[in-house]
Amino acid sequence: MGRKIALVVNPTSGRGLGARVAPVVRQRLEQGGLSVDLYETTCAEDVGRISAEVIASGADGVALVGGDGTLHLGAQVLAKSGMPFGVIPAGTGNDFARGLGVPLKDPAAAADLIVAGQTRTVDLGVAAGEFITTVVAGGFDSLVNKRANAMTWPKGNARYTVATLAELRTFTPLSYVVTVDGERIETDAMLVAVGTGPTYGGGLQICAGAEIDDGLLDVTIIKPVSRLTLLQLFPKLSKGTHVGHPAVHALRGREVRLESPTVTAYGDGELLGPLPLDITIAPGALTVYA
Repeated sequence: MGRKIALVVNPTSGRGLGARVAPVVRQRLEQGGLSVDLYETTCAEDVGRISAEVIASGADGVALVGGDGTLHLGAQVLAKSGMPFGVIPAGTGNDFARGLGVPLKDPAAAADLIVAGQTRTVDLGVAAGEFITTVVAGGFDSLVNKRANAMTWPKGNARYTVATLAELRTFTPLSYVVTVDGERIETDAMLVAVGTGPTYGGGLQICAGAEIDDGLLDVTIIKPVSRLTLLQLFPKLSKGTHVGHPAVHALRGREVRLESPTVTAYGDGELLGPLPLDITIAPGALTVYA
């Protein structure tokens, strides 16, 4: 008997990309000798319910077709279950897949990782009672996230660029208290980001150098800069070359507390709520095909 894989598809991910990708993935999995049970989501709440059904079904693993928001919902149930979790990128940002090294534009190649069956465990952040697969954003970046989520145009990563330019017109630095493993830092900043992996926003390496299995949270603080300097910094984020800039301060720790009176935090692009927020690390919480 071959392995049984539950193929969970969010057909609306990436403006319908999830629906277009699913048949390709199913064919590839079956060609690899796997038995495939298809589950299709109709709303966000379905992802968690279906993930729970899959665990109870006795499947050998899950292939989840969707973007970071879909994966975020799936991780809430699959974390610490021990069930291997395969990622088929079909969203706008795909930052969790990027951190795993999963091919972003080749669903058949992503499916091949599931067929191969090699697994590893990765860390998850924990904030506001939820598991976080990528980055918690708090500040200018969370405002960009909020705006981008509400936009219907343009498609893909360009949406974040347009949202960044729009927010930049009125943004001013914010006051924070950032506590990392008991070390308290009071500072004004443009943003504070806390990640288990390096990227958010479709490949921006805000926590450049972060390892997804080192048991640590990476914290990036961008101190107050002019709007022009912030605009110049954002292209550097895609390459990680912002590291070393005098306005960029990086830390690592296992427990982080963010405080700021006017900031709302987002995790994996999903709303977490207003600060203050405590963020911890759950080492090896998720088993993935990679």
